[in-house]
Amino acid sequence: MQPYDERLSAPRSWWFIAVLMGVSVGLIMLPFGTLPMLGGLIGGAALACVAVSSYGSARVRVVADSLVAGEAKIPVSALGTPQVLDAAEAAAWRTYKADPRAFMLLRSYIPTALRVEVTDPEDPTPYVYVSTRNPEALAAALTAVHSA
Repeated sequence: MQPYDERLSAPRSWWFIAVLMGVSVGLIMLPFGTLPMLGGLIGGAALACVAVSSYGSARVRVVADSLVAGEAKIPVSALGTPQVLDAAEAAAWRTYKADPRAFMLLRSYIPTALRVEVTDPEDPTPYVYVSTRNPEALAAALTAVHSA
């Protein structure tokens, strides 16, 4: 059983913008005829939707004694105590408090996050910053795996 699993999907407004991108490409192709316009509409919308989908496909999971954030897999034993960040504190850690050596899986459309220090002396990464819609549940999952 997985104690935590979340997909950081893009907001609905981004999908609407992707469709508008397809309409824009279709309008650009309109002077070349109906068929190129339809091709531009479909192709432009498809490319924009693929871009939105790939950006919104990041997953955050706690699985098999590891934190999997995007493509990173970090053993929970190498992590310290999780710190739940509200919207204001998360914005501070994304900007002026940020360390360039930190691993950050952030999505601008998710206001809250979790910050966990990396305790492994061999790892130069000072902390892990993960955008999440439910930082309390992620912190509880990490704590449960760490104490087990």
